[in-house]
Amino acid sequence: MNLKKIGNIDDMITYIESGDIFKIDDVLNYAHGCNCSGAMGKGIAVQFKKKFPEMYKTYRNLCVEKKFNIGDVYIHNYGIGYVFNLGTQVSWRTNAELQAIEQSLEKMLLFASEHKIKKIALPKIGSGLGGLKWQDVKVVLEQVASQYSGITLFIVENFEDR
Repeated sequence: MNLKKIGNIDDMITYIESGDIFKIDDVLNYAHGCNCSGAMGKGIAVQFKKKFPEMYKTYRNLCVEKKFNIGDVYIHNYGIGYVFNLGTQVSWRTNAELQAIEQSLEKMLLFASEHKIKKIALPKIGSGLGGLKWQDVKVVLEQVASQYSGITLFIVENFEDR
């Protein structure tokens, strides 16, 4: 994978220009932005749905029951790690919201800190299908991550299956 670290928060975020979040060495915890309507039909969400079918069933039920909302995190323990479903947009038809990204990241990183999780891989959430500018999302990611030393986020900016 093509690793590219940034300067001021070197230990907290590693940007990877291209790759697959599920193929990063020594990383067993994954996060992605989700809508709150229960749909995982496009983008990396399809990979999550296939790789973690039990997670998807519970996520879908939580959405149907209106128990997964924007800014929430649904945390799924799959046995050897966790999947963090970040409630970043209301539905697949709406754009992600920066405030929801911030809130869900805070909750994820607090859980990770409390459970001594050191590494989490995720795509560039909120942009792409989420509709936000990546530079705006990066600012939020960096601000939130800077409050949680000891946890490294591996952010794959472009999917590439190798």
